Amino acid sequence: MKDIEQLDRTRSMVIDSIAQNMNLYGITPSAGRLYGLLFFSDKPLTLDEMKDELGMSKTSMSTSVRSLLDLNMVEKVWVKGERKDLYTIKEDWYQCFFDFFTIKWRTAITMNSSAMEKSITNLQKLIDDPNTSAEIRDNASLDIKKLEERLDYYDWQNRLIDSFETKEILNFVPVEKKKD
Repeated sequence: MKDIEQLDRTRSMVIDSIAQNMNLYGITPSAGRLYGLLFFSDKPLTLDEMKDELGMSKTSMSTSVRSLLDLNMVEKVWVKGERKDLYTIKEDWYQCFFDFFTIKWRTAITMNSSAMEKSITNLQKLIDDPNTSAEIRDNASLDIKKLEERLDYYDWQNRLIDSFETKEILNFVPVEKKKD
């Protein structure tokens, strides 16, 4: 009995740590606990099994699973004879990181770049308008320069994300540590 308690305490320590750090991924602590539960499970689990184990409502459980599915951190699996949906974590943590990174960052970059490109267009209209004062034209020109520099940065970020999607990044930071 003492061994089981030690195993459970050790697992709980890891699950709590995962739950506390999931905010880095924009995930709630409850979804982090769910991920930790699935990590230590030796079989895929149903929503009911996860709900019972974690004491969460079915709605909260469903929302957490959906968040983890959207980030490609868990997957739905099929088991012969089982009618309910079953879930398990994706075992390839490197791919999970790549998926998360590309999903989140690509979205942010696209949103920011779009706003900046529209702003540049509007600022250029101000500059081209003969009724715009010299001071406003100067400020608009400075803003365009800043925005264009930021767009160059977003271009670099997009190329970095491309290297994650193609796994070219692994040529520079291999999965295996180099032996000393």
